[in-house]
Amino acid sequence: MTEPKRPTTEITLLERSYSIACPPEEQDKLERAARYLDRAMQGIHSRGRVIDREKIAIMAALNIAHELLEALDDQRAGEENLNDLAARLDKALDAVPTR
Repeated sequence: MTEPKRPTTEITLLERSYSIACPPEEQDKLERAARYLDRAMQGIHSRGRVIDREKIAIMAALNIAHELLEALDDQRAGEENLNDLAARLDKALDAVPTR
């Protein structure tokens, strides 16, 4: 008994193709992520200091993880600011005399 073949998507990273298992409804997101990763890897590769693909991939992953964490920190700070503003607004509205 064979397992049904899972759908795959072809992506390219540093001019090398990879076949990645991916449901059709996620294909666009995978391709977008692959383009982002490829640009990050190309940037590291173009500096010429790192040649090994594995090291380039690890450095790109670390850079992207750093970007993600910074974005999450910014999002949390924004949410805290909105919550603070909402609390101040509620307090100000509570202080308004009713007619």
